Amino acid sequence: MTSTRNATLFALALLAPALLYIIGIVAYPLVDTINLSFTNAALKKTYEFVGWANYEKIFKNNFNDVIVRTFVWTFFSVSIKMIVGTFGAVLLNAAVPGRALFRILTMPPWVVPMAIGIFMWGWMYNGQFGMISGLLQNFHIVDGPIAWLAYGNTAFWATIVTDVWIGVPLVTIYLLAAMQSIPRDLYEAAWTDGAGRFYRFRRITFPMIIPALVTMSLLSLIATFNSFDIIWILTRGGPSGSTTTMIIDTYKTAIGSYKYGEGAARAVMICIFLSLFCLAYFRVVGKINTGEKA
Repeated sequence: MTSTRNATLFALALLAPALLYIIGIVAYPLVDTINLSFTNAALKKTYEFVGWANYEKIFKNNFNDVIVRTFVWTFFSVSIKMIVGTFGAVLLNAAVPGRALFRILTMPPWVVPMAIGIFMWGWMYNGQFGMISGLLQNFHIVDGPIAWLAYGNTAFWATIVTDVWIGVPLVTIYLLAAMQSIPRDLYEAAWTDGAGRFYRFRRITFPMIIPALVTMSLLSLIATFNSFDIIWILTRGGPSGSTTTMIIDTYKTAIGSYKYGEGAARAVMICIFLSLFCLAYFRVVGKINTGEKA
């Protein structure tokens, strides 16, 4: 009994720093945000409990459009990153001359400070002296300059392209590591049997990297869903709200308009959506580990 009690106390002592971190850094701010979402907190020193009023305001306004726009923006951005990253990992995993150099060249978009990279893309999207508009005019694809960030549709896709550029290197390196962990004997046996490259990828590579694909998809989804820097630096949610996502709308409400209670309610909605994503992820991973169909 004494040894068991000592072992329990020792285990609790080891867990104490992690528990304190979770309580102080994660649990307390989350609980405080949820509590704040039920108040009319603003710049004034005192605030009152208003119940579900903040959540009712969310859906009475145009927040439904913001939610749909966020999901569309996240879907296309994550999908393109995963597709490009997978093809990039396959190419970098191939036995070609200069492979080490190509692997190094994939890193700059991820290594360069995000703000600097986004400002660079902002200059490239400029209609008067931006490189993209200039190249299109030089090749006579367009007749005049195009201000990519001045129109809703082009600004929306411009932010997606920028997010893909920043996120692809991490996806590529992560999937490359997963591919390199696949036993080479499987490829040698398939090659001996006359299997082609596409068949080896479909039957060996892809099934073996599915867990890595699922994990990277979730991480990329969370990061993209909460992406603030890219949209804010390029468009600040404009023009006319065409690039305003949930995180941008939350910032504008809480910080821009000083409506902390309403902003907290929007933050809680984001937390709920991301929690659902995580639950779906754990379900899929559980199915994969048990060999069932998701």
